[in-house]
Amino acid sequence: MVKTVKDNSLLIKKILLVIIDTVAINAATFLALFFRYELSFSKIEVQYIEYAQQYLWADTIFTLIIFAIFGLYRGLWKYASIKELFNIIIACAISYGFKFLVTSLIGISQPRSTVFFGGILLIIMVFVTRFSYRFLRYVINESIRGKGIKRVMVIGAGDAGNMIIREIKSSGNLKSKVVCVIDDNRNVHGLYIQGVKIIGGRDQILASAKKLKVDEIIIAIPSVSSQERKKILDICKETQCTLRTIPGMYQIINNEVKLSDLREVQIEDLLGRDAIDINVQEILDYVSGKVILITGAGGSIGSELCRQIASHNPAKLVMLDIYENSIYDIQLEITRKYPKMDIEVLIASIRDEKRIKSIMSKYTPSIIFHAAAHKHVPLMEASPNEAVKNNVFGTLTLVKAADESSVDKFIMISTDKAVRPTNIMGATKRICEMIIQAYDKKSKTDFVAVRFGNVLGSNGSVIPIFKKQIEEGGPVTVTHKEITRYFMTIPEAVSLVLQAGYYAKGGEIFILDMGEPVKIYDLAKNMIKLSGRTPDVDIKIEVTGLRPGEKLYEELLMDEEGIEKTQNDLIYIGHPIKFDEKIFFENLKQLKKMTEDEVTCMKLLIAKMIPTYIPEGTDITDDKEVKECMTQLFAQDNQVK
Repeated sequence: MVKTVKDNSLLIKKILLVIIDTVAINAATFLALFFRYELSFSKIEVQYIEYAQQYLWADTIFTLIIFAIFGLYRGLWKYASIKELFNIIIACAISYGFKFLVTSLIGISQPRSTVFFGGILLIIMVFVTRFSYRFLRYVINESIRGKGIKRVMVIGAGDAGNMIIREIKSSGNLKSKVVCVIDDNRNVHGLYIQGVKIIGGRDQILASAKKLKVDEIIIAIPSVSSQERKKILDICKETQCTLRTIPGMYQIINNEVKLSDLREVQIEDLLGRDAIDINVQEILDYVSGKVILITGAGGSIGSELCRQIASHNPAKLVMLDIYENSIYDIQLEITRKYPKMDIEVLIASIRDEKRIKSIMSKYTPSIIFHAAAHKHVPLMEASPNEAVKNNVFGTLTLVKAADESSVDKFIMISTDKAVRPTNIMGATKRICEMIIQAYDKKSKTDFVAVRFGNVLGSNGSVIPIFKKQIEEGGPVTVTHKEITRYFMTIPEAVSLVLQAGYYAKGGEIFILDMGEPVKIYDLAKNMIKLSGRTPDVDIKIEVTGLRPGEKLYEELLMDEEGIEKTQNDLIYIGHPIKFDEKIFFENLKQLKKMTEDEVTCMKLLIAKMIPTYIPEGTDITDDKEVKECMTQLFAQDNQVK
């Protein structure tokens, strides 16, 4: 279909050229007589007009054939060069030479000068028709290019800024022009870098961006603290300019700052968090040379665990997930980066006890990172039994298998939603933490949990949702103006998880310092501004109301847990809360039965197991409601019997 359209287009262009050439041939004949007779048609002798009219059709056909022979209908005229001009001159010369020869042989007299004038005029007209396309194309492109030049503001008059400005100028990139430089150092105000004036400090950003019609701002201040960078970015995002920044300080040291290194400013840059300090040697000491099993390896956290562990030389990396598409992606990535690494990719459900035991027996992992879980709060509220089956009893299956296989360490990924849970997802994760603590007391395996909040860009998080909504033109939906969440990047969270695993002695709940909580409403506004648009003007923000099980504020620690520092200032240990383990495991058996029988009042039993969990619309202090729930279960048992 596409080829047919292109062929038709070329045919139309050739036909148009033939028509234009026909007009040019006829015009050249009569204009030659016009020039010969002092630019007056009235002075032209009638016989010459009659001869021209009588033989013009033959002249036209012959000339068009000559043009075709010399390829005047085959070339791509947007790329026309001297060769094409030469072909035009030769074709026109042959045409008029042959015309003069034929008229002389058959005895038709004509002024000789008309041959000269006619040939010259035909060359000019054919040349103009061919090369005017190229000329017009050049003019249009130059006009567009002139209008499309990006006017750039560079923030930072140091080495990085100098390198960026120099490359923009020396690269011959006509689409970018540095119009000003901003730097907070007053001693350099009024000076020039590569001919560009340093006009002032950060207080000049907004006014200068408007006055100089800046399209793009490049942040070239790699050595500044994250807090200061955030303050500058908070100003820049109000300009509606495209924001780009250089990645890091190491490139200045290596003198490698290039335009290709620039990246767009991301929402992570507005968190104001300094780079997390990780002791790589500690991670290497307990991961290197070991068989590592990662569940949920295709997910956001699981895949990043695979990346970081692969870089620390494990003896074998076993990646397990139920969803084949996502784990296939991380398999390709790890295989490409580490072609000699011994990896195994397994499709399996953590609910399948026989399958899990078989895997443990075959691969005998030394360390397990358990990241597999259902985590979407509203969806789990609608399907609570599935949350319990996967999160609680999938974890229990893994824990039992790890205990029986004498795994050295078992690190479970938990969540801040496990603290005083208001939803079934958080409640199931709290039960998982309790399973970890209970088994650690009777097992040789060190069972621990790592608890943290939201990770930026993870599957199902607000960041990719907001990005998609902004791309579609809005509205951006926020459940409540006051809702706040803790945020950390995926690599940051996983690095801390790995280091927490090194500290693990068994039974701990490690809590990651997530910094200051962020209002989701502010997050939405910032993302809209970073896209170059204005909140509630270009992109609307709609407040939709809290979803089932959602709470305004998340917590990382329960009051009764207390807190203990580790060697890393961003990793803390929450003291385990004591509970009656005998009753807990009896309730687990009952819970398993309820999930298998799809008992609708299952949340009441979970509320008994976790006193801080109060299911929406229920009263766990109402013994009558609890008894009715149990009666419902026993009634189903009797029906089965």
